Amino acid sequence: MTNQRSVILLGSTGSIGTQAVDVISTRRDQFRVVGLSAGGSDIKTLAAQVLELQPEVVALARPTVVQDLQLALYAQAAEQGWNKGDVKLPKIIAGPDASTELAAMPADVVLNGITGSAGLLPTLATLKAGTTLALANKESLVIGGRLVTRAAAPDQIVAVDSEHSAFAQALRAGRKDEVRKLVLTASGGPFRGRSRAELTDVTPDQAMAHPTWAMGRVITINSSTLVNKGLELLEAGLLYDVALDAVQVVVHPQSIVHSMVEFFDGSTIAQVSPPDMRLPIGLGLTWPDRLENAAQPMDWTKAGQWTFEPLDNDAFPAVELARHCGQLGGSAPAVFNAANEECVDAFCDGRLSFLGIVDTVAAVVDDHVNGVGDGHLSDDQLSVDGVLAADAWARARAAERIKGAAA
Repeated sequence: MTNQRSVILLGSTGSIGTQAVDVISTRRDQFRVVGLSAGGSDIKTLAAQVLELQPEVVALARPTVVQDLQLALYAQAAEQGWNKGDVKLPKIIAGPDASTELAAMPADVVLNGITGSAGLLPTLATLKAGTTLALANKESLVIGGRLVTRAAAPDQIVAVDSEHSAFAQALRAGRKDEVRKLVLTASGGPFRGRSRAELTDVTPDQAMAHPTWAMGRVITINSSTLVNKGLELLEAGLLYDVALDAVQVVVHPQSIVHSMVEFFDGSTIAQVSPPDMRLPIGLGLTWPDRLENAAQPMDWTKAGQWTFEPLDNDAFPAVELARHCGQLGGSAPAVFNAANEECVDAFCDGRLSFLGIVDTVAAVVDDHVNGVGDGHLSDDQLSVDGVLAADAWARARAAERIKGAAA
């Protein structure tokens, strides 16, 4: 890659966003950040990013922190020895639609690192603008389903999740009609090997202790329940247009083999690298080219062992529940995701047990497909308003069930 690429980072202060800044900061000749967006909960980090990257526009989800950002910019600039006149304030846009507005602005690549369903409208705005979408916000694809895939031009969406980046790389080894199966690897999370009975008294602190990756709260809890792997299964089906029955989940605790593609001649191609998100982030920013030295490669001079285990669907039913929702299609995946986000908050607040997370999600999905509320929408009936309505209903229904269980 020789030409400098203009980049918009959505969710810049989160786990993916900060690592993307690390990738970009050492390659300023290759990338120019034209926009940053953040929720507004970490103004100090955002101010440091603004001073370093000098974006033209900053989007804040919370209008109340606009002045806080301006003050933080002046304070950090002063600490670095800048004169006040040296500080060029970016254009700041604020409000719940600020990231969507930013995503529609001109750029070569938009990296969507927003957490949760809030990433849907920015994803659609990016696709409508014709910009390459480096997608780390799997939820927007999962809940939007065919709305998102129909809005995307061929190869416009580039996966940033390590597993889906692995699929994209391995799929280069053969034609689409030669693919038999996608093998999605899972670390197993902090509770790998435990039975369902042994998960009864799990605490939020225990669930946050992921053995491999350092991530935000929602995705870390999702990794402990394997809801995250369920979302990734749905994402794989949508991104690579394969039947969900052709996506197999296998537990690989070392997180070295990021995923595999099995071809119809019996050959399996795996993508292998140390667990470092900078590699798929770099690939997302430069696809179809590779980014030199994005991450350290494997050290093949050291002895090591890779193991693979079947998934215990009794202890961790989230993957098969997600597969069921994906096969239902339409609004079911949005209900699965929204109910789970509500349950994760309740678990972290001490209002719901660990096992209650997926049990409650399953009950809300059953309610939805059995006509409670507005009922299930098919793929053909799906609209943005329909997705958002299903999302809101699922959160409210999950909250009702959580409250009822605690009474």
